[in-house]
Amino acid sequence: MRIGMRLLLGYFVIVAVAAWFVLAIFVQEIKPGVRRATEGSLNDTATLLAQIAREDLLAGRPRDGQLARAFEQLNRYPVNADISGIKKTRNEYRVYLTDAQGRVVFDSSGEALGEDYSRWNDVWLTLRGQYGARSSPLHPDQPESTVMYVAAPVRHEGHIIGVLSVGKPNIALAPVIRRSERRIMLAGVALLGIALLAGVLMVLWINRSIGTLVRYADSVTEAAPLPLPKPGSSELRKLAQALENMRIRLEGKNYIESYVHALTHELKSPLAGIRGAAEILREGPPPQVAARFSDNILRQNARMQALVEKLLAQAKLENRLEITLAPVSLTMLFATLEELYASQLAHKSIALRSEPVRPEALCAMGDETLLLQALGNLIANAIDFTPAGGEIALAAWRDDTQIVIRVTDTGCGIPDYALTRIFDRFYSLPRENGQKSSGLGLAFVQEVARLHQGEIALRNRPEGGVEARMTVKTA
Repeated sequence: MRIGMRLLLGYFVIVAVAAWFVLAIFVQEIKPGVRRATEGSLNDTATLLAQIAREDLLAGRPRDGQLARAFEQLNRYPVNADISGIKKTRNEYRVYLTDAQGRVVFDSSGEALGEDYSRWNDVWLTLRGQYGARSSPLHPDQPESTVMYVAAPVRHEGHIIGVLSVGKPNIALAPVIRRSERRIMLAGVALLGIALLAGVLMVLWINRSIGTLVRYADSVTEAAPLPLPKPGSSELRKLAQALENMRIRLEGKNYIESYVHALTHELKSPLAGIRGAAEILREGPPPQVAARFSDNILRQNARMQALVEKLLAQAKLENRLEITLAPVSLTMLFATLEELYASQLAHKSIALRSEPVRPEALCAMGDETLLLQALGNLIANAIDFTPAGGEIALAAWRDDTQIVIRVTDTGCGIPDYALTRIFDRFYSLPRENGQKSSGLGLAFVQEVARLHQGEIALRNRPEGGVEARMTVKTA
């Protein structure tokens, strides 16, 4: 299982357990909470009605007193109330009044007149000065038919002369309880959905950051490694830097071995030429022959010096992890390149044409010196492989968030067998004069493109010649 799925599963399990625990408490508290609130309202109602019933008891006519007339009028008019979506069409209270002995002297339902209620908890406790309440089923075999009764004492001159009880069926509370439970469950489902969405987004972000690091690690073994990523998390940034440090340490030995092997291979030819010339010079040849072999020694020495200098520049460039970016004018860059290579172009009668730089591509972000060297290498290659009377063209334009710099020539192109190795260090194709270069020019260009978070690509043009495209950031 992928680490992202493990994180999501663990996160969701934790949220689901926490949500279940909280929801269970809420749902369990709904019914007793509603009943406690109802009991409080019944107590307030009983206390209020007890004051009205006091006058009826003192007057000795509780059956047709003020309280009885109020209930008689109440039952004449229908109730039509919509309480947050719960329809109420009738009065659900049952009120009865007992005397000091607990005998019912008034019953709003008319069912228990004259009965002895002195043993019911609401009446029994209230007559003794305590809080009286009870919950009893109307039908013993139907538990859901329970009615909650709350009583209040009827007092006169400090004595309890009766008890007034107010009852409400518990089944009347069921719609409120069901609605509350339904809303809490819906809120719980919504909470889990939001938590799942947040978890998915979190995992996608983590997977994206880790995927960037994985692609970077995979690219290390390729010819064109990706630039060091910058994940959003500080921990992942530390991991990225650790990977980079590990890559540098692991590559150090192979890097040195590769360069020593390549340098040894490349120096064999000039060293052999110098040795052969020196052996001939030791034999004291005629002055003309000695001068020719002395010139050969100087040429081979210059070749070795150029090779070492280029290797040092390449090694220095490859060890750089980042560069300081600054605005670079491409118009000025192209003008500088034309000036630098004017003599070589004139010597081979090759024209260098700079297409007008489009306004949106006038300025790029990069290191001007490195860009000048990289484009100079491309132009130098184009000069070597372009016959007299040919043409080299420079152009630049903006493509989304990058600027594309193009160098084209009308030369002989790149053989198919060399297309996959053209950026390898020390790989070189013979020029028109039959000589080979150091094979480091395009490798240098590739490193410059990498440091500018761009790419370099070469392809053969259908009409002949080569097109090189390098991308850099726009200003």
